[in-house]
Amino acid sequence: MKEGFRQSMAWLHTWSGLLVGWVLFMVFAAGTASYFKDEITLWMKPELHGLSRAPVPQVQATEGAYAYLQQHAADSPRWFITLPTEREPSTSLFWTRPAPPAGSPPRDRRDRFGRAVLDAASGQPSAAVRETRGGEFFYRLHFDLHYMPAIWGRWIVGFCAMFMLVAILSGIVTHKRIFKDFFTFRPKKGQRSWLDAHNATAVLALPYHAMITYTGLVTLMFMYMPWGPQAAYKDSGGTQTFFSEAFAGGVREQFKAAGQKAPMAPVAPMLAQASAHWGGAPVGRLTVNSPNDANATVIVRRAEGPQLGSEQPSMVFNGVTGALVGAYGDSMRPAVETRSVLYGLHIGRFGDPLLRALFFVSGLAGCLMVATGLLLWAVKERQKFAKRLKQGGRVSFGLRLVDGLNLGAIAGLPLAMAAFFWANRLVPFDTADRGAAEIGWFFAVWGAAALLGLARPTLRMWQAQLATGALLFALLPVLNAFTGPAPLTVSLRSGPSAVAGFDLVSIALGLGLAGAAWMVERKRRKALGTAAKKAAKAGPADDAVESPSLATSGQGS
Repeated sequence: MKEGFRQSMAWLHTWSGLLVGWVLFMVFAAGTASYFKDEITLWMKPELHGLSRAPVPQVQATEGAYAYLQQHAADSPRWFITLPTEREPSTSLFWTRPAPPAGSPPRDRRDRFGRAVLDAASGQPSAAVRETRGGEFFYRLHFDLHYMPAIWGRWIVGFCAMFMLVAILSGIVTHKRIFKDFFTFRPKKGQRSWLDAHNATAVLALPYHAMITYTGLVTLMFMYMPWGPQAAYKDSGGTQTFFSEAFAGGVREQFKAAGQKAPMAPVAPMLAQASAHWGGAPVGRLTVNSPNDANATVIVRRAEGPQLGSEQPSMVFNGVTGALVGAYGDSMRPAVETRSVLYGLHIGRFGDPLLRALFFVSGLAGCLMVATGLLLWAVKERQKFAKRLKQGGRVSFGLRLVDGLNLGAIAGLPLAMAAFFWANRLVPFDTADRGAAEIGWFFAVWGAAALLGLARPTLRMWQAQLATGALLFALLPVLNAFTGPAPLTVSLRSGPSAVAGFDLVSIALGLGLAGAAWMVERKRRKALGTAAKKAAKAGPADDAVESPSLATSGQGS
């Protein structure tokens, strides 16, 4: 009975991982990149590489933002100001444009908003900055997907995450000697080698894998299970009332304009009062509702810091008098605080660079865990067809499909990510909707890699895609040095910064992909040698040399 239960868990582990493995690989890869999304965004805006990284007083940065917005968006119904941090040296502004006059054609969605990036020290706009989604693209991709309604993407990712959680738990039950297996790796042993690699990468960051999967589901818990709030607040305003009461730090009250002009109060006292209230913690963002109106309000939110929780407290001030209207989110109910901590663990913004680097490495281990699991299934399945292959037969359509999907996902996705960064520098600066053009290149390259993988899932194709990805990643520092304004000077002046860190990680990823391509080439040459010996004995060479996937002939990984 005990053995039967373990076997059933092994079956559940295999199929729960395989059916959604390709989506999970993409989610792990994009989510891992998101730990450094600010650094990625900075790298993808070379016009900002020369900005001074010396800290600027928050009052100075905010007053500069106010002055710019008064000049360029005085009639806007709402301003959003994101103050500079160690990871992002500039001040980011975002505002909504006023509604067009009655009878005028409606504005395009992109024309409804304005954006600007300021030098925090001078308050002046930075040199024209290229449009790009930057690291935000990977962040949204890992739970919203793309080219589909966000709600669909979140349901798909949530479904896959649930399968992932089942695979993790069933995998723990399946392996009797899971920790001993972590210290065991037997190269050139075919299926055994792939299993050892899968076990090692799984156990290496097992707490991380369980945490990131479970907390990922928690982040969207109210979408997946909305029935509690809907039932409890059915007669009192619905779920919006629930969110207003449960998440008071979000300041969900509506502040309507009076339609009467009034001058704005100085912002410096508001920042000082808010920071003092939070024990000296800095301010992260400001939202100004109805600026230059008698009912103007200024919402000041605390900056993300070392605390685990994702919910940040806020204070609301009267925008005309500067008087405090209310403080929100200083104390949270236990259930809300628990969710905040779980959400904070998932996004990892509380961590210093070293801790985020550890999360990044754990995420890479997750990518390898999923990849080796997918390849292990193909290795085991191919052994069932070994006799048929020797007799000149072919593998099943299902195995060939898995081989192609493995190639397109595991080798094609890194290639597409590298192409995304190259497109950032090669797409013309003034291209309309430039951010979408960069994303278009990402999916075009990934789609081409997937189609080629499905058409010819051979060792040669694995080698070609891995080698191309390695070359593109390894040359990103060179591309960075020779693109953008005063490129060489800026690159050298950046020193040990986020830009230099991005370049170093790119080189490391390039070397890793190059190593994988070299291993595939060794495997291909070995297969060629084996086929040549068989040909000398049995006549014409058979076609198994270029057989699908890395799972060829049960040889070493």
